[in-house]
Formats: sequence, C-alpha cells, structure tokens
Amino acid sequence: MSPMSTIPIHRPEFGTLFFNGSPSPYKCLRVNSSWTMAMDSKFSPTKKNSINNDYSMKKKEELSRQLSTPPISKVETLNSNDLQFDRLQPSDQELGRVNRVEFGQFVAREAVLDEEYWTAAWLRAESHWENRSYERYVDNYKRKFAEQEFHALKRRCKVQNGDSCACIITVRKEQKNAKHSILKSVVGTLDLNIRYLLQGETYPGERVKAPLFCCINRTPPSRYGYIANLCVIKSARRQGIASNMLSFAIGAAKSNGVTQVYVHVDKKNRPAQILYQKMGFEFPCSSQMVEMANSQLVEETYLLRLQT
Repeated sequence: MSPMSTIPIHRPEFGTLFFNGSPSPYKCLRVNSSWTMAMDSKFSPTKKNSINNDYSMKKKEELSRQLSTPPISKVETLNSNDLQFDRLQPSDQELGRVNRVEFGQFVAREAVLDEEYWTAAWLRAESHWENRSYERYVDNYKRKFAEQEFHALKRRCKVQNGDSCACIITVRKEQKNAKHSILKSVVGTLDLNIRYLLQGETYPGERVKAPLFCCINRTPPSRYGYIANLCVIKSARRQGIASNMLSFAIGAAKSNGVTQVYVHVDKKNRPAQILYQKMGFEFPCSSQMVEMANSQLVEETYLLRLQT
C-alpha cells in the first residue's frame, strides 16, 4: 500500500453568465471545488506531541527575547497623533518658577510640553518652506519636516556628554478673560546649545590639523554657546520677539558660565545680519571670513560671535 493517497482534481467546466436575470452570450469558467488530501502513513500521535512541544518551546524563546529587548524611547515613538493640539497654554501658576522674560504681550521661556516642542518644529517647517509655498505637495513636505525636527529636537534637549540644548519659545502672555491653545500661543522659537570646542579649535567648525584621535577640551575657556533655528511666525513679526528671544538666550548662556556665543547667518539674509549686529554679534576674526571645515557652510553663511 502506498504511503500517500491522493484524490484527483476535476476538470473545470464552462457555464452561462447571467446579468440582471437574463443570460449573457459570454461564458464564464465554472470551477468545481475539490481538495487534494495527502496523508502520511508515518504520522503518529507521538510525532504530533513532539511537534507541539517544539512549537511551545519556540514560542517561549520568542517571548523571552521580546521581554529582554529594551523598550524604545518615547521620543522615537511619540508622533503627532499622540499630542493634544487643542490643549490650552499652561498658566503661570502651572509652570511654577520657570525662568522667563516678559515684553509687551509676550513671554520668552524654555519649552516644557511636547505640544510646545511640536509647535516650535512646525514654525521651523513654515519658515523653511516660506519662499517655496508654490511648490507641489508643499504641505506634505512641511509636515514631514516638522515630524523629523520634532524628534531631533527632543533628542538634542537631552544632556549628552556635557553638551546641552534648550528650546526657547515665545508665547502670548496669559490673559484673564481668554486662554489660547498652544498651537495659537507659540509665536517664536530658537535653540540654545552649550558645547565645547574640539582640540585645537579657536571657534566652532574651524579647520585645524588635529590628531587622528582628537578629544574635546572640556575646560571652562573652551565652553561656548551656539544659537540656531531662530524664527518668528509671520503674523507676529516686527514686535521685538526675535531680539527679546536672543537677549533671553544670551542671558541663559551667560548664567551657565559661557563667555562667547556664536550664530550662523545666511549671506543673503540682510535683515537677520542687521538684527544680530544690533545685539552685539560680530565676525570672529576682525570682520574677515574664517576658514571653516565645512566649505558649503562657508559659501552660504557668515559665522558671527558675541562676547558676553
């Protein structure tokens, strides 16, 4: 007797196709369902139990690996769907003793909520694509940009190897009879980074002949501040927001023992250059271009420095 027994499959037949109760001149394929069953004569209940045991052991091993795998950081998993965009701006009492500076109808302080970080990222996306609003799919590009900047910003704001980053925002001042959502309250943002110069550098990004395995000079004189991603929403410009955020950031850097603060500014952005020069920034080397390790950055930007 053969160890395998097979039931054959029947040939397909053709039948008439009906539309709305009337026969159609076209014929369709009629398939008679049939199964092919194969049975192994060597199969036994003992073998079945062995297979079940092997399967159980594999599931236990998989579960063990899952439990031993460290959880993914919240920064990596948090996205816009997890945020409450209708959340109201926290009151001064809820924030507690947060370092801030008030001017006019606005307050500059450090971001504390995820929704504030997201709004700051969205303002940067708006600023990045401001002059390219005519491009196709620009809204999709801005959302993708904001999503990536949000996660990058959250990572930067974690202290790493002595370096630190703070996301500074400007929000509308709290009013007694009206409250704003966070999305409508945040009108400006910038990043303040506290870093150390590399061995042999006299300013950030300087092209120096450093040894192959150079180290970071973690001494007070090599510590510096770096300002980046300054932007203000269109509807709130020319109200002193950028200058007051810069003043707040410079004061925060000074309180951290930093004696010099740097910023890159686009060569074509004359209003920004005037703003930084009014705040006391100047070229590091007697108003001459400095030699940077990143040649593309030199071609597009100036490096300015402020002595605190």
